[in-house]
Amino acid sequence: MKRKQIAAGLLAGATLMGALAGCSAPTANQNENQPSQHVNQEGTTPKYVFLFIGDGMSYPQIQSTADYLGALQDEDYHQAEPSLDDNQGAILDGPEYLNFMNFDVSGSAVTYDSNSFCPDSASTATSISTGHKTYSGTINMDETGSQSYETIAEKVKDQLGWKVGVISSVTINHATPAAFYAHQASRNDYYEIGLDLLESGFDYFAGAGFGQPDGPEGDQENLYDLVENAGYTLADTKAEVEAITSENEKVFIVDENVTSDGGMTYELDRTDDMLSLADYVEKGIEVLDNDEGFFMMCEGGKIDWACHANDAASSIHDTMAFADAVQVAIDFAKDHADETLILVTGDHETGGLTIGFAGTDYDTYLDLLDSQKVSFTKFDTDYVAKYKENKTSFDDVMKDVEQLFGLKTQGEEGDKLVLTDYELATLKAAYEKSINGVAASEYEQEEYVLYGTYEPLTVTLTHIINNKAGVSFTSYSHTGLPVAVLAQGAGAEKFDGYYDNTDIFDKMAALVGVK
Repeated sequence: MKRKQIAAGLLAGATLMGALAGCSAPTANQNENQPSQHVNQEGTTPKYVFLFIGDGMSYPQIQSTADYLGALQDEDYHQAEPSLDDNQGAILDGPEYLNFMNFDVSGSAVTYDSNSFCPDSASTATSISTGHKTYSGTINMDETGSQSYETIAEKVKDQLGWKVGVISSVTINHATPAAFYAHQASRNDYYEIGLDLLESGFDYFAGAGFGQPDGPEGDQENLYDLVENAGYTLADTKAEVEAITSENEKVFIVDENVTSDGGMTYELDRTDDMLSLADYVEKGIEVLDNDEGFFMMCEGGKIDWACHANDAASSIHDTMAFADAVQVAIDFAKDHADETLILVTGDHETGGLTIGFAGTDYDTYLDLLDSQKVSFTKFDTDYVAKYKENKTSFDDVMKDVEQLFGLKTQGEEGDKLVLTDYELATLKAAYEKSINGVAASEYEQEEYVLYGTYEPLTVTLTHIINNKAGVSFTSYSHTGLPVAVLAQGAGAEKFDGYYDNTDIFDKMAALVGVK
């Protein structure tokens, strides 16, 4: 099963709570099977640098994933929540910690940008890649759009002769990957960002390809043609990707299964015959590995997209896929222990995710999220679109809902997936909004709070199963939470503490010795 593959990339580790205090992980309350802490390679200069950015990933995304995995492993989980009166119940086994939660050093980075405490990906990725603040929506330019900032990736290639790779589970000219090679006043200038990619001369790109490859009006020279003209080996099938070797000097990979939203398939929907983010990291190492050194940035971009849509299950599964990708770098570092630095961080938090919900008080039932079998995107495209076309009845819709989300109108007493009268009423109102266009409220503000810009039926289903599990969201946008910065290997000790996200660049630049 896919979960067994994912679990292979997860290790028991130390808690993240010490990160907020800027200290290494504590020894108390650790899993019995927790490995010993790695030894910092203090005083050494890294030659291989991996920077993993979970887009929209802060402490809630990391901890909810660890808690979900722990809940699945705990046979007595539903008996583990004692009442506050009698304090009786089974002993909770606790989270199943992700591999990077056991890294040598844990720090925290503040994420505000030049115009908001709730920043966007363009400005926060700019801070990480260049050490400069800028406006939301701006990539590696100052607030006036007139001064360009050189990125850490450009510096190590130009000054050190390193090879460089950029990987993302979303389009490669999206904000976060673009922040390592592009210089544009607007993140929406996708075609110009694509031209910047070609100009960078970086050695390896992999992800969901280009957005607007023919320009916004579809009348410009195709970016994929330009990629091939620039000497890149272009691969867009699994067979072509697998055929790539270290002999291919410049590589551009487009995932074979790009979905309707323009990204790679959500991990919740991915089948075993599809390539994963981890596969692209592994292939990237094969292409980039050399005696001089390399820099690789890998973005888990759909963590962010899932949290925008308030889809906790999809966020959790994509965070697991992200951990699988990190595991590839961990395995590489075993043979290069004193030369490799691995950094794991986020650009910002998305959705205001929290572990806890008013309707479940102090209880959580995170294993209920295992009942969700598809992402919100797949449900929209494969199911809701047909409901609209066929005017499918609510009762027939509920047959799919029970199969795909576990939610039902009737069941045995104590079945936590049975809809309450309130939940059933909200779901029927969302059905009417999606299928028949009937407003759920006379107030526009309430409609937005209920559904955001998402399909009402789908987002209501994810809200209900989230809340039954004991997790909730406060927003369809970004929030101002700090993000974790987890480091292992050569120079990891530099990333301890509580600091600004621009310091991530400063610390990397100082470690590798670029001006």
